[in-house]
Amino acid sequence: MTFTDALAEGRTLVLDGGMSNQLESAGHDLSDELWSARLLADRPEEITAAHLAYYEAGADIAITASYQATFEGFAHRGIDRAGTAELLRRSVALAREAAAEAGTERPLWVAASAGPYGAMLADGSEYRGRYGLSVAELERFHRPRLEVLAEAAPDALALETVPDTDEAEALVRAVRGLGVPAWLSYSVAGDRSRAGQPLEEAFALAADVEEIVAVGVNCCAPEDADAAVALAARVTGKPVVVYPNSGETWDARARGWTGPDRFTADQVTGWRAAGARVVGGCCRVGPAAISGVAAQVRGAGA
Repeated sequence: MTFTDALAEGRTLVLDGGMSNQLESAGHDLSDELWSARLLADRPEEITAAHLAYYEAGADIAITASYQATFEGFAHRGIDRAGTAELLRRSVALAREAAAEAGTERPLWVAASAGPYGAMLADGSEYRGRYGLSVAELERFHRPRLEVLAEAAPDALALETVPDTDEAEALVRAVRGLGVPAWLSYSVAGDRSRAGQPLEEAFALAADVEEIVAVGVNCCAPEDADAAVALAARVTGKPVVVYPNSGETWDARARGWTGPDRFTADQVTGWRAAGARVVGGCCRVGPAAISGVAAQVRGAGA
């Protein structure tokens, strides 16, 4: 069964949680500008292990460790374009390896992550957007990476943590003709994108785009996800994807998290009722929390 077939059947699919917190819990220092993408080159087996932990916790979908993997970012480390392309393809292969190791009878899928332009800058600007680049410039940044990820044959492309409508428009253009379904997921604050645009306008950008099979939010506070799910479903008529953070706040200057954990699996019931069909967690949401999400989904009937 394909990812799009599962969505068409109205199933609720369980996403994994944060890659970075799982790697940090295994003792890896991710203070590097490449973040978890560094381990694609240095310790790929650790990425496979992180994916496996989430599959074993009940996730149906693993998001690859390519969020911060870009040609420009790896070039700063002396890795050429061919080498970077190989690392991007490896990110998909590692998730496939983990799915094979999981040995479950239920279908497992892989979503190739494409983070925003600001993730490459590693200065927290993915939480602000508005980089001073045109839509065309952003499309030129994203398209080559998306082409390589699509060639690796993931089940979907995760266009995630998008902070503003300019970047969303660029990504919508960049996925055209790649032959891989995608979801578009904004990082939000309240009822607006991180750059301050109304979410209704942001979601509407994807309403008539055939390649975008789901729309939603991620890397936001759990409480901000509640209203956004219903809005995304109403505006686009598409299945909704939702995977917020734990509720803690990222301090870009200190490169650390502060505040309490507010993510609970109980929220899944409301998200599903509002139209969510892909549910999980983002930063600081680990396998234990995803196990709770899976229990909620399967207990209610997927």
